[in-house]
Amino acid sequence: MITDVKKEKLFIDGEWIETEEKQKVFNKYTSELYAVTCVADEKLVNKAVEAAVDAHKNTTFSPEARYNVLMKVASLLNERKKEYAEIIAKEGGKPITDALVEVSRSASTFQIAADETKKLVGEIIPNYNTEGRFLYTIKKPVGVVAAITPFNFPLNLVVHKVAPALAAGNPVIIKPASETPSLAIRLCELLEEAGVPKGFVQCLIGGGRTVGEQLLNDERIAHYTFTGSPAVGKHIQKTIGLRKATLELGSNSATIVHHDADIDKAAEKLAKMAFAHAGQICISVQRIFVHEDIKNEFMDKFLEKVDQLKVGDPLNPKTNVGPMINEKEAERVEQWVEEAKADGAIVLIGGIRTKNIFQPTVLTNVKKGMKVLDEELFAPVVSVTFYSTLEEAINLVNDSKYGLQAGIYTSDINLSYQIPYLLEVGGVVINDTCCYRTDQMPYGGVKESGNGKEGPAYAIQELVETITVVVNLEE
Repeated sequence: MITDVKKEKLFIDGEWIETEEKQKVFNKYTSELYAVTCVADEKLVNKAVEAAVDAHKNTTFSPEARYNVLMKVASLLNERKKEYAEIIAKEGGKPITDALVEVSRSASTFQIAADETKKLVGEIIPNYNTEGRFLYTIKKPVGVVAAITPFNFPLNLVVHKVAPALAAGNPVIIKPASETPSLAIRLCELLEEAGVPKGFVQCLIGGGRTVGEQLLNDERIAHYTFTGSPAVGKHIQKTIGLRKATLELGSNSATIVHHDADIDKAAEKLAKMAFAHAGQICISVQRIFVHEDIKNEFMDKFLEKVDQLKVGDPLNPKTNVGPMINEKEAERVEQWVEEAKADGAIVLIGGIRTKNIFQPTVLTNVKKGMKVLDEELFAPVVSVTFYSTLEEAINLVNDSKYGLQAGIYTSDINLSYQIPYLLEVGGVVINDTCCYRTDQMPYGGVKESGNGKEGPAYAIQELVETITVVVNLEE
């Protein structure tokens, strides 16, 4: 077995570097040693930043060259889809069918970003009260970008930071999650193969308190793009001061099932998306609000679908729900559920933990003050609450410190136009769950769900500076 363990190096200034310090990465389902990765020290972090700064200042990376590199990586990802999906399943615990989708989405995101390299144009300012002057704008790369990425989408969320940064002409330093570093390393291999200029991509592995803190305190970095907890997001913003950041933070996303909903479709889709990747998705369905007129019919069908979910080995194509990222997180969720039960919550199905596998769990009779309702669970647990009026449902959705996305099932076309104005979230999904994202759309939340948008076209606008040029024609 030891011969199967992957040995991963760091990618710095166009070179693969081995270090004395190593960390172990485990298969999330079998708990077997999966990889041993090198860990960056202070000198290597500094070397990576220096290389990125030098590339920004001294290397030409034209829009055409960026397009060619990004399209080449998209092609390579599609060629290696099965290989990379298996890495996601083993290292991250994501069911293989979902992992295959993640690789396909990552390839698509590179293609979308490549297309955006053709649209990085300024504009001519209208000649109004500017006689004798010609005004226009240009777009310039902001500089070095630090991409700090999470474990739950170890490829696609890295791509959503790297592809727009490169499309805009910025060097990028990747710090992947320590639990799932291999896909970021594979991505650097593809970028190198595709011809990315030396210094434009670096990959550093290490802890948030070491590598992460050093990156935050290095004022040569112009922009930070981070997906993770609100606490860390707030720390990043406080540390970097006036420098820019795109922060994709927490959520306890909700979906409303109104009295005129297609109950069969709602029950089936919600049963799937509340527990996809063991609930470890930023927009996972955590709260369901069901109109009391349909509660019995909905609950019967919903619980039946939940009971049919297959839990187990993520490499089995029939598996719907795999393990959580580690046993510590599963224990946390178990504790939160027990606290809720002690305060009156009722477990309708699930609530059982075996190591880092937590059975799909449905709660009811939850109330404000319970962590399972108020905080981001990031686990295969969903609560169902019943309401009598739409106004009540809207208030329940909005009664949260988060505001990432929300969904609503309804056949009322007028309501579908009104509801986006009433919900305090960054995205509203009509006749689908809150757990929907396509890679070209603007994605980001309000309140403690963060600031800024992902989606290549929207991310790029935050990764360029708009420079105003004034030409005095009278001289």
